Amino acid sequence: MIKVLFVCHGNICRSPMAEFVFKDLVRKAGLSEDFHIASAATSREELGNPVYPPARRELTRHGLSCDGKFARQITAADLEEYDYIYYMDSRNRRNLGLMFPKFDRFLPFLDRDVADPWYSGDFTQTWADICEGCERILEALK
Repeated sequence: MIKVLFVCHGNICRSPMAEFVFKDLVRKAGLSEDFHIASAATSREELGNPVYPPARRELTRHGLSCDGKFARQITAADLEEYDYIYYMDSRNRRNLGLMFPKFDRFLPFLDRDVADPWYSGDFTQTWADICEGCERILEALK
């Protein structure tokens, strides 16, 4: 089983969007039994909160549900459990390095930062970035 964890700052926008988009791509590829997919935050700011309503609406607009998802913070145990840990932007990478300085297997989600809709309000661009990244990751892991 391939275990994938997506990480962003609060685990209420980008990383849960990636989690549910990737789950959908994996399902459509008939590989659901081969993957375990989740998401987490680098911060504690949103712990226990559901997916941010505009992110939830963007997922729903594309036929995806994120019901039951609540923000959680990445833990040291995640470093052992997950084979691949993808971060959304350079700030997330810096925070992960501060949290886990001896761990060096964090991977960029794309070759650029994923648009942060928390600040821009542009969930369409974030959706495009998330879809591009998830498609690249699935192709690489198949």
